[in-house]
Amino acid sequence: MKIALTGDVMLGRLVNDCLMHKPPSYPWGNTLPLIREADFALVNLECALTSSPKMWTRTPKVFFFKADPNVGVRVLKAAGINCVNLANNHVLDYEEEGLRETLETLERAGIAWCGAGRDLREASRPAIVSAAGLRVAVIGATDNEPIWLAGTQQPGVNYMEFNRDNVTLLQPAINEARGQADLVILSLHWGPNMRQRPTREFVEFAYGALDSGIDVIHGHSAHIFQGVEVRNGKPIIYDAGDFIDDYAVDPFLRNDRGLLIMLEVEGRAPNAVGIYPTLISEFQANLAEDPDYGEIVSRMRMLSGEMGTELTEESGRLTAVIRQPIPS
Repeated sequence: MKIALTGDVMLGRLVNDCLMHKPPSYPWGNTLPLIREADFALVNLECALTSSPKMWTRTPKVFFFKADPNVGVRVLKAAGINCVNLANNHVLDYEEEGLRETLETLERAGIAWCGAGRDLREASRPAIVSAAGLRVAVIGATDNEPIWLAGTQQPGVNYMEFNRDNVTLLQPAINEARGQADLVILSLHWGPNMRQRPTREFVEFAYGALDSGIDVIHGHSAHIFQGVEVRNGKPIIYDAGDFIDDYAVDPFLRNDRGLLIMLEVEGRAPNAVGIYPTLISEFQANLAEDPDYGEIVSRMRMLSGEMGTELTEESGRLTAVIRQPIPS
């Protein structure tokens, strides 16, 4: 089984405008065949799918992202995206009305979602998707926009602070997921922009989540990629970076560089993390070429090596082999 994972997919603003005269496959560029060949594909959807004009005004906010619902769905379906994480700092940019329309749009399209909902129960529950003979569960959470925390009768996101003590907040969802699925992914929109490495608190939270029943951690939010770690046979993608957007590019941190993660699963356990360097240009993700490719490879090797992860390179991709621990 192959699982494709990307970081932020933002289909609003200039991307949305571009898609008014481009095919829905356009934003995926030449990464499209790789994503389509995966049995399961998960992205962080960094925008609302809504036609609502009413922006969030209850607290200060600078950026507001939305895509035309029909356009957004066609783009997601063009790549065969099975599930989207909505636990992020843009899903309520157009208030509760925009969130509800986003959920309804995804439901009509048959695309699973997690991390936000019409109440806390929906926001915290795992999405369950059958693929290649396995059942995959995805739990979404974020530490962005605490005011957006869902309530018992309030739409919002699955908000929490990420430290070791708060892993217990995830346990009900993990237990539910483990009772229904063969593989459980935790998709986290965590931390501020342009952070190059995870904090100690994030590392400890990740370790605690894996110890509590999570199989894979899928991180995003920093707009730049971070390293990959393997702990007890379980991969932690701390941040996959940006994948599709219209953002201004930092000339040093290079937030136009990202990663397409191809997780290979044998039986019910991950056995390799494939990493394809990507580059955003003209609102489109493409496989990176030199000099960007070489610089991404060099940086990923450094960041992952700091975590004890060795990456091999072949045919335009990096690979971390996962060795499952021998039962004692």
